[in-house]
Amino acid sequence: MIKIEEALEILMDLQLPKRQQNDRSAYTLLSLAGLKKEDNWSDATNSLIGIHGIIVFIADNYGFQYAENSRESIRRQTIHQFEQAGLIERNADDPTRPTNSGKTVYSLTPEALHLLQSFGTSEWNNRLENFLASKDSLAEIYANKRNIHQIPVQIDGEEILFSSGEHNLLQKLIIEEFGSRFAKGSKLLYVGDTANKNLHKLDEELETLGIPMTQHDKLPDVVLYDQEKSWLYLCEAVTTHGPVSPKRFIELEEMLNKCSCGKIYVSCFLDIQTFKKYADDIAWETEIWIADMPEHMIHFNGDRFMGPR
Repeated sequence: MIKIEEALEILMDLQLPKRQQNDRSAYTLLSLAGLKKEDNWSDATNSLIGIHGIIVFIADNYGFQYAENSRESIRRQTIHQFEQAGLIERNADDPTRPTNSGKTVYSLTPEALHLLQSFGTSEWNNRLENFLASKDSLAEIYANKRNIHQIPVQIDGEEILFSSGEHNLLQKLIIEEFGSRFAKGSKLLYVGDTANKNLHKLDEELETLGIPMTQHDKLPDVVLYDQEKSWLYLCEAVTTHGPVSPKRFIELEEMLNKCSCGKIYVSCFLDIQTFKKYADDIAWETEIWIADMPEHMIHFNGDRFMGPR
């Protein structure tokens, strides 16, 4: 258990909050450094590793098995605080990777690696002092490195920022390109973000229209409202899943049974190739919009063009 004790000592020296001075955080630090029981701290590396990889590393090298459902605890109660302390950075190999991607990886920052490699040597105290003096600026530097890839969207004259990723890029295009062509004058009532599901949500307007806030997590990705026509555009941004399928159509109809607006269901895609992958799963009486052909719509309704049923 010597390595765990040393890792705990490091966490204490780094002035991590008390709730992060525990075995979970110690094991996680060792995993991020790639250190096994017999390794020296000078052997530490900053290789890329995901949450699942951390769980596997701990089990293989320290004989402690975290359940797969512990991922969120590790992410929220250790990884998040390590990022805030400037110890690690997220997706150093690809800062544009979406926050919720299953491929998300973490690695020690070069500054943290330089520090850890000196543990147990005469250099430790000096490097620790320098790291603690700069940790706030380090955390800001690495946060800004991620933020530079955020996607700006104009909503009612105000700019909001989506986190990076294809799904959020498509949501931006739905708001700015689909909205300006096929939902002119409509108001954006709701759009989520892969990092913040309630990025923009007008609760009062949604409730007034009979959309239950108790089920807001079931809303489509983008909801636009044309007050003049009393039309509601319910848009799903489809990148890896989620077109308006027959099942999804029924689910939304049931959820919106008290909404008297005309409902227009739209499955939105970045390109024709993605649309083709999901074409067999799209419900009749719905619409399709493809971002790289923004002037056109595909109507799965048979008897008329855009409009509620």
